This record gives sequence, C-alpha cells and structure tokens, in this order.
Amino acid sequence: MNHHSQHSLYPEIQPFRQGFLLLDSIHTMYWEESGNPNGVPVVFLHGGPGAGSSPAHRRLFDPSYYRIVIYDQRGAGRSTPLGEIHDNTTIHLINDLEFLRQHLGIDHWLVFGGSWGSTLALAYAEAHPERCLGLILRGIFLCRKSEIDWFLYGLRNLFPEAWRKLVEPLSEDERHDILAAYYQRLLNSDPEIHMPAARSWGIYEGSCSTLLPNPSVVNYFASDTVALGLARMEAHYFTHNIFLPENSILNNVHKLHNIPATIVQGRYDAVCPIISADDLHQAWPQAEYIVIDDAGHSVWEPGIQSALIHAMENKFKQLTSQ
Repeated sequence: MNHHSQHSLYPEIQPFRQGFLLLDSIHTMYWEESGNPNGVPVVFLHGGPGAGSSPAHRRLFDPSYYRIVIYDQRGAGRSTPLGEIHDNTTIHLINDLEFLRQHLGIDHWLVFGGSWGSTLALAYAEAHPERCLGLILRGIFLCRKSEIDWFLYGLRNLFPEAWRKLVEPLSEDERHDILAAYYQRLLNSDPEIHMPAARSWGIYEGSCSTLLPNPSVVNYFASDTVALGLARMEAHYFTHNIFLPENSILNNVHKLHNIPATIVQGRYDAVCPIISADDLHQAWPQAEYIVIDDAGHSVWEPGIQSALIHAMENKFKQLTSQ
C-alpha cells in the first residue's frame, strides 16, 4: 500500500521556546516548541517508555503550519532525574501531558506518537478525548502481556543473534524471567551493574527495530542517556503492566470513535507485531489504517516516515484549516 510518493524530512530547525516544568518534588520535565507559534498545535510523544525525544523529531512536521510541541516524559531524555521510577506511572504521564498543555495555553492539539508513544497517545485520548484534534499513531503497542512476552521471548524467532546477546549475562535460571533479571540489574545503584544491562537492552531493541540492519538506529539505542532511560522505564512499566487494567486501551477505544485518526504500521514490525495494530483497527474501524509492506518498527523506516509526513501534509492540514 505504498500509494504515495516519498516524503522527506523538513530541514533542521531550532526551538523558538523551551523550558523545564517542575512536576513535583522529584521530577522536572523538558519541553520545547518549534515551527509556527500561531500554528496548529501538535504534540510529539516519544517511544520507550523512556527513549526521550530528539531534534530529528521536529522534522516530521511542516514548521510553517504546525506549532510543534516536543517534550521528554518523566524519567527520560532531558527530563530529570533520568531513569527515575518513583512516581512514574501511565497516569502520571497522562496528567503531565495535561499540565504541559495548560502551561502552553493550548486548548486542543493533534497527538502524534509511535510505539510506546502510541500507547500513551491512546491512553491520553481515552482520558481526555475533548482535547484531541486528531491522532497520528505508528507501530501500535497496547502493552498487553502477550506483547511484552513477545518482546522478551518471541522475538528470538526472528532475531536469534540479538536475543542470545540479550540473555548472555543471565544465568540459565534467570532466562526464565528475563524481565525480573534485568529489572534487578537496572535498579542497582552501581553504574558498573546498571549501565551494561541498559546498553544490552537498548542494543537488543535497536537491532530488532528495522527491516534491514541499521547501525545508526542501534547506536542511538545504545547511547548512555537513551539506553538508561529506555531500559529502566521499559522494565518498570512492563513489570507493572503499564499500571492500567489488562486490555484497558482496547476496552475504551469507543471513546475515540469521533476523533480523526491515522494508524501507520510496518508489516514486518518485529518489536510491535502488526496483530496489535490490526486489533486496534478492528475495534476502531473509523481510523484510517495504512500498512507499509516493506517496513519494520522504526519511525525512520522510509515508508513509515513518508506515510506519517503525508498524513500531516494532507489529511491533517485539511482537517484543521477549516
């Protein structure tokens, strides 16, 4: 279904405003705005949880049309303290997003997220549907037990080499509960213990995120800030089944039926297999559903990047220009 021409990223851009928002006695959140200060607001939700956002994410949006809001969720990226799991739950993240919206004086916005960003976007929109002009979702992750098990065990079917490296540091016994073994290491206060574990976890996820091997994606996931935020947050959220009732996202999708939406999914997404996107679309037939037949998971997969920019260019400009 690669039915549209290739769309490339917009040129590099600097924020016109950025800051830190004090969330509570522990957490401070980094945020920035770029593009058009009077444009249609779009908020970018990064993946992980814990991966943080990067300057490249600004380039998915037309800066002359959109007011581009990018931030790092608590515990991730430039938010402090990095990798902090205390008072870090999905409900906290939903409330932080509302706090940011009010702080910026925005009434309604488009919500754009991939992977864990799609999970959070769905959970946020189900809590605050009246605030969402539209949803643009990629690489759907509903964080169900089946999906977490797939990530830690099932992926071995497609990426045995990457999986072997992941479990190499673990004893035979620990391999029956990879999550618990990693969570224990990641929470250890000694960097000699938590950093190698974080890097292994990041390299595993990065290695499995693209259809064809992509060293730059792997290196990004292996870098210190990304690896520590990502590994610690993912292990924390997965251990607690994202702090929401089982299947709560699908069970509440009916609240989104009137919100314009586009779902972009790579056919060969190994990290978040297409079955979740399919389940979501079955429950939400009103959403536009685009399958990219030659793509894996990453937002930087050419077909995925192109389809997302196309949606922002055509559908969502038309929707918001009236």
